[in-house]
Amino acid sequence: MSTVHRQIGKHLSLDWEGAVKKEYDASDIKGVDGKVIIGPQDGNPNYFVRYFRVEPGGNTSLDQHEHDHGVYIIHGQAEVLLGDETVDLNPQDIIYVPGDVVHQFRSIGSEPLGFLCIVPPH
Repeated sequence: MSTVHRQIGKHLSLDWEGAVKKEYDASDIKGVDGKVIIGPQDGNPNYFVRYFRVEPGGNTSLDQHEHDHGVYIIHGQAEVLLGDETVDLNPQDIIYVPGDVVHQFRSIGSEPLGFLCIVPPH
């Protein structure tokens, strides 16, 4: 069955009907708010779509896991650690993170960083 998650609130508020707040268990996360937009609440999708907002100076956890994912930068500026390389990202940049690669996103601008992350169900 199809599901529509309509954007709610003010234009570009980046919140959606039916989105589920993402809970974290890592202690190295700073200034991150996340939502699962497409996920288990939609049945049994073959992928999850998540939205993350990282406040200026904040960062996601330092991760390494077997699943790969794609990331689309919506707003803000990021510095992403990929293994032993650091890359700067801007709005509309897209990045593929292979499985088992150490990675972390940091908000480096004066505005919050916002990105969509597509991952397999896990």
